[in-house]
Amino acid sequence: MKEATGELNMTIVVAISIGVLATFFFTVLWPLLRGNFRAEANCSKATCNCGTEAKRINGVVLDPIHVIDGNKFCSCYVEGNNEPISCVYRG
Repeated sequence: MKEATGELNMTIVVAISIGVLATFFFTVLWPLLRGNFRAEANCSKATCNCGTEAKRINGVVLDPIHVIDGNKFCSCYVEGNNEPISCVYRG
């Protein structure tokens, strides 16, 4: 009987551990991943200014390449949305 109780206790520990890990994933990691997916999707269909001088496109002033923490970014915009976004410079 002691063996059966020990196995039941381990099953409960495993079930609780899986629950804790799933909660961590869906509350902390998944929002970060989803935000990154959306940013990459927006950048893939955006018009960017990666030149040397600022440009005005559809009334939006796009600055050229800017550096944040050693990473290069371009100012971009998505058609239909006049808010500029920053996309990673891939040139």
